[in-house]
Amino acid sequence: MTHSTAKFSIGEIVRHRLYPFRGVVVDVDPEFDNTDEWYESIPPEVRPHKEQPFYHLLAENADSYYTAYVSQQNLVGDGENGPVGHPDIEELFDGINGERYKLRREACN
Repeated sequence: MTHSTAKFSIGEIVRHRLYPFRGVVVDVDPEFDNTDEWYESIPPEVRPHKEQPFYHLLAENADSYYTAYVSQQNLVGDGENGPVGHPDIEELFDGINGERYKLRREACN
């Protein structure tokens, strides 16, 4: 088992390295923490290993806004491309500071 340190943190803007979407990190799991059904639905040739950080994102693509759960190996930084337009961002973040969003104080646990 190989555990790695989270490369991205809450508020960072990222994009998927294979699929055309980007998003803002809203939570990080140190390793896979979703259902086996979800995991098995990923095609074997692109299925990530479970022993790495997984990120919850407020995501967007050309057609819609949604939430996504993505492995660290499939994300790259994308802050240079500006803000993300997901409508739920304002509930959790208090604006953007450079290439990352500032978490609202009331959103912290």
